[in-house]
Amino acid sequence: MQKLQQLYEGKAKRVYATDDPGLVIVDYKDDATAFNGAKKGTIAGKGVINNQMTNRFMAKLEKAGIPTHFVQELSERETLVKKVSIVPLEVIVRNISAGSFAKRYGVEEGIVFDAPTVEFSYKCDALDDPLLNTSHALALKLAARSEIETIRKYALAVNDFLKAFWSSCGVTLVDFKLEFGRLADGTIVLADEISPDTCRLWDSQTHEKLDKDRFRRDLGGVEDAYAEVMRRMKEAL
Repeated sequence: MQKLQQLYEGKAKRVYATDDPGLVIVDYKDDATAFNGAKKGTIAGKGVINNQMTNRFMAKLEKAGIPTHFVQELSERETLVKKVSIVPLEVIVRNISAGSFAKRYGVEEGIVFDAPTVEFSYKCDALDDPLLNTSHALALKLAARSEIETIRKYALAVNDFLKAFWSSCGVTLVDFKLEFGRLADGTIVLADEISPDTCRLWDSQTHEKLDKDRFRRDLGGVEDAYAEVMRRMKEAL
């Protein structure tokens, strides 16, 4: 597979064309951002961990019946994926109150919900990714109603899988963000990544944060936290 020109560079990844118009190469960076890019830094080795963790989860989710864009891991940092058109909805699934949810609604962190909550936000940096509901998404023509229902179904299925997996590793899945894309034929598939960048992960015993919150909140030990969750994942697989 030949790597051609760069198509896109985001906060955490670069995307390159290939000699197959239906496939692209994703290259994971060590760059770190928070608060919609207001805070910037570097987490050494993050790209390797996020790439490899994402690929392992994508492969497992495919087997569980959730279609993804994953094709093949090419190197520590590079992966071949199906080219998709990203649906401009960020999907946040929450099992426990934390982060913006706790701040927005004035509640403490750590409240375990009776059932997972699903939030949508408009994927638009210029507007700071505002929350929206299904009616808003339909009004803005961001997705069809059937697509939103499919995305919600897949997101809850991913939550069930990830909660069980991380629990077996002594890790609590607090919340996480997903993105979905459309293939050329319109099929909705899971895209982007599943990593400590996109998931809140707490040690089940100590509640120590093992994710990007360590970077957001200047807690230190960011690289060690990423390495720890990767170690636990590899042991469980």
